[in-house]
Amino acid sequence: MDIFLQQAINEAKKGQEEGGIPIGSVIVYDGNVLGTGHNKRVQKGSVVLHAEMDALENAGRQPAFVYKNCILYTTLSPCPMCTGAILLYGIPKVVIGENKTYLGSEKLLVENGVDVIVVNDSECIQMMEDFIKNNSELWNEDIGV
Repeated sequence: MDIFLQQAINEAKKGQEEGGIPIGSVIVYDGNVLGTGHNKRVQKGSVVLHAEMDALENAGRQPAFVYKNCILYTTLSPCPMCTGAILLYGIPKVVIGENKTYLGSEKLLVENGVDVIVVNDSECIQMMEDFIKNNSELWNEDIGV
């Protein structure tokens, strides 16, 4: 397994241990981790702190060329909000742990020239299947249902 996807999975587990939603993300620039994050909507009472948004926040303010040369790893297919941030900052490649439990806006990413790689990792799938089964109301809130 890719070490950066494993880091995203570790972030997802951290989020779940904190009582949140198990989704993690890592932003990599030139082979180095620029920022990591996990969904903190529950922990912070936030409406926008999805894993990808948290990783971007933790990566901090960077020159545009940095983001235009990053790879974003996420355990789950990015929602429309996170897809918008990926497009806004020009991140050219996204590696997705799984899209079986939730298919986000991958088509929009591809239509805008982003290289999208879906791994469909069994650990990512199982983590989300278990979470959705046991926390359907919270999950529906997270995706705006």
